[in-house]
Amino acid sequence: MSTLSKRAVKVHEKLLEAFGNPTWRNPLPPIDELVSTILSQNTNDTNRDRAFNALRLKCPTWESVRDAKTKEVVNAIRSAGLANQKGPRIQKVLKEITEERGNLDLSFLKDLPLEDARTWLMKFNGVGPKTAAIVLCFSLGRPAFPVDTHIYRVTGRIGLRPEAMTVEQAHPHLEALFPPETYYAAHLNLIRLGREVCHARKPDCPKCPIKRLCNYEPKTK
Repeated sequence: MSTLSKRAVKVHEKLLEAFGNPTWRNPLPPIDELVSTILSQNTNDTNRDRAFNALRLKCPTWESVRDAKTKEVVNAIRSAGLANQKGPRIQKVLKEITEERGNLDLSFLKDLPLEDARTWLMKFNGVGPKTAAIVLCFSLGRPAFPVDTHIYRVTGRIGLRPEAMTVEQAHPHLEALFPPETYYAAHLNLIRLGREVCHARKPDCPKCPIKRLCNYEPKTK
């Protein structure tokens, strides 16, 4: 294990001490998670969930979402923002999956080699490495490490990735640093750290549980 990997594990362990072993919501079926994650782009969890629930109320099945008038889908997901982009995008993904697979069951991804499953998801417009990793990790229990805005910022400050590294490059980089069995908890706890302590504009360094492992400020005793 490299020095940086050992440091990543120490970060994970310190966050477990501070925040505990996190549990996200009950796992969604992969097609639900895929749509939910597309809705989450450039908005918060509350708006994502509001839009998701409104869409399911309007169209109870994903087949009905796929076949609905685009205006109906757009209106249902207004609360998620960028509805004019997300609505057609969701319908296009659902249509393309149906054309290829004959249905909207994505459980087959659990049996594909990990990189094949990731590549399959990312071929759809609007499905980037974060969206693919979320579906793989949270719905299918695959060892993928999603990198969102908080994780990207925090790992840069901590010094777990090069400053110039892109978000896309950070996915394989962080997957190589953290052991696969830590992905779930490390992902959620790093997000919590970013939301509650390591804020974008003014990080609350004195309250940070990993300040002694961080490159952002001088270490204090």
